[in-house]
Amino acid sequence: MELTLSTPALLFSTVSLLMIAFTNRFLAIANLIRDLHKQFQQNPDGIVVAQIKNLHMRLRLIRTIQGLAVLSLLLSAVCMLVLLQEHMLTARVLFIGALILQITALALSFLEISVSIKALQIELRDMEETIGRRSFEFFNILAKSDSPAASEKNNPAPPNKN
Repeated sequence: MELTLSTPALLFSTVSLLMIAFTNRFLAIANLIRDLHKQFQQNPDGIVVAQIKNLHMRLRLIRTIQGLAVLSLLLSAVCMLVLLQEHMLTARVLFIGALILQITALALSFLEISVSIKALQIELRDMEETIGRRSFEFFNILAKSDSPAASEKNNPAPPNKN
């Protein structure tokens, strides 16, 4: 494979999109934590604590994703400088490193989405307790399908009008 000056530049747009998306997520989560903290001060509740812990984990993941994306961008820029000096082996190593960092950032973004789904489960737990059944099972990625008996227990069939 030939590595040209434009090849590492292709990563710039991906890193930019990652940074914009995750900076927005970071700011939204930080504001949500502030709101939940105020709510906790007024009415200490275990669900609020669980939500804050979940959101804190998401912030750590986002910080790591952003760090990996910035390092990927840095390696891509250095790779371009090395290409100008015509050191092809070093340029390839730098480009491969940039790709690995970006792939890792994308994998962590998938993990962050999974943690986000867990936050929704925590948020909806009180609704499930109130109505007495699990209506929001679609948020549970790892959930196994209920057996027919459990399904009938959780979602009783309407009475037969015959």
